[in-house]
Amino acid sequence: MQRKAREVRSALQTKGFQEERRDHWYYFLYHNGKKSNIYTKVSHGETEISTGLCSAMARQIKLTSPQFGEFVDCKLTAEKYVELLIAAKYLSKADEQESG
Repeated sequence: MQRKAREVRSALQTKGFQEERRDHWYYFLYHNGKKSNIYTKVSHGETEISTGLCSAMARQIKLTSPQFGEFVDCKLTAEKYVELLIAAKYLSKADEQESG
């Protein structure tokens, strides 16, 4: 399913990704104040993101395509997203304990 770039960018930022402007807009996931190795990017001037590109972005942020749709539609919360990443061992639960 094609998505509006501004909706994807907004969803990324509300779920813990921080924007870095380079040759493209890069979005890095920060967890408990630490930059993780999970990131994706959106081209400058992009208004629509194709289905194929959405699938690639989903893989980059460690989600399935259906999960990515829920992520953009805000049905997948930031908290649930982090839980999925911890369960899949992309993020460490120790990171949470260090900050608490």
